Amino acid sequence: MTARVGVVGAGAWGTALAQMLSSDGREVLLWARESELVAEINSARTNSLFLPSARLASSIRATSDLAEMATLPVLLMVTPAQFLASVLGAMGRTSGDVVLCSKGIEAGTGRLMADVARDAAPGADIAVLSGPTFAHEVAAGLPTAVTLACAGGEAQWQRLSDAIARPTFRPYYSDDVAGAEIGGAVKNVLAIACGVVDGLGLGQNARAALISRGFAEMQRFGLALGARAETLSGLSGLGDLVLTCSSTSSRNFSLGKALGEGASAAEVLGAKNSVAEGAFTAPVLAEIARTRGISMPIVEAVVTLLEGAAPARDVVAGLLSRPLKAESLLV
Repeated sequence: MTARVGVVGAGAWGTALAQMLSSDGREVLLWARESELVAEINSARTNSLFLPSARLASSIRATSDLAEMATLPVLLMVTPAQFLASVLGAMGRTSGDVVLCSKGIEAGTGRLMADVARDAAPGADIAVLSGPTFAHEVAAGLPTAVTLACAGGEAQWQRLSDAIARPTFRPYYSDDVAGAEIGGAVKNVLAIACGVVDGLGLGQNARAALISRGFAEMQRFGLALGARAETLSGLSGLGDLVLTCSSTSSRNFSLGKALGEGASAAEVLGAKNSVAEGAFTAPVLAEIARTRGISMPIVEAVVTLLEGAAPARDVVAGLLSRPLKAESLLV
């Protein structure tokens, strides 16, 4: 069977998506940069570096040839956010559906991933897939629901839902691409903050308070950039925030936990194979918020920690000493 869906990026999330898509027996083409990983997937049916828990389906075929990927009508882009432009540019994509599955904001330009994709692949139809997802659970076939935001409206939704939906993987339609992107990008930064709370041993009350006030920051930022409130309150916003702020299965939460325990960002990030996108998103998110006059004190605190400008306890103490005020989305 000719592959109709391709997954670009064989990290944990990309591999899990390929495994999910292959669950109905169709061939899925999975692109990996590393030739040794391509060989391992095709011969041993494993990805020991990024998703060791999964025995990969025989209908997954790995390749390192971007030109082969470019011929497929539907591509799920799961490269790290900071490499999306270079990979899409090298591919020369000029048509078809490009579904963005990485969550972040481009450093240096402040562009959301959809804007990056439109510039790198101007002939493609852009969509965003985002929601509360741990890769190992999706690969294991556990029930998962996500937002599938389609810039091309309902016609694109019909194409993509037929290609992506599976019995245990349920997409919900939206046309709010900005909202789906912003929820995923901001929650990565907030997950780092929740990890810090856990690393400092500050308790569940503090974590719940941080999630609530972090969600207010997400809403302020999203609404200022044109997102809709219902999207931010849905799977790709609040749903994803709750999941990643509560478990060491989240790379961003694990990074924050290590920071709370006294490690530096450089040593934690240098020791990981996978990418904690929030570490790259936080500085650019904070800069955009400052420029637009959006109050995001938790995001600012994460940036301070990542820069090593103050110990974790001092940063948290600074948040706790902010002036008392009414509970409001606006402040």
